[in-house]
Amino acid sequence: MLDTPQITQTAALLTAIIRLTIPREEIRNVMGPGIGELMAAVAAQGIAPAGPWFTHHLRMDPNTFDFEIGVPVTEPVVAAGRVKAGQLPATKVARTVFHGAYEGLAAAWGEFDAWIAAKGTRRARTCGNATSRARSRTPTRPPGARSSTGH
Repeated sequence: MLDTPQITQTAALLTAIIRLTIPREEIRNVMGPGIGELMAAVAAQGIAPAGPWFTHHLRMDPNTFDFEIGVPVTEPVVAAGRVKAGQLPATKVARTVFHGAYEGLAAAWGEFDAWIAAKGTRRARTCGNATSRARSRTPTRPPGARSSTGH
């Protein structure tokens, strides 16, 4: 189930990111370990997360996901292993919250895209063909916990 979407303006955010290019079917195998690695690297530098973790998809085709796992941070991170410093630009976004299990996420994206189209708003993307998805559920929270989704 989606909360009623809203259009809002975001501020630029400093981020810590891990970039991955993987076969589409591997997404469930890399997310948990990637989030753990990212959060551990941020914590090891004594930096606090400034919001929920997110994925920023740079390219999605039928076979491959090229994306970043990221988290907003309170100060720039120093590159460590796969973790790099990044930034999300200030931009106008449509934002909603999805309540449900991972298996319902694809249908929720369809509903969200339909809402955006019905508003007469085109789906503008950053970094060429990218979309971002924020999650308020951390790896330690149970499945089905609240997730936040934004374009």
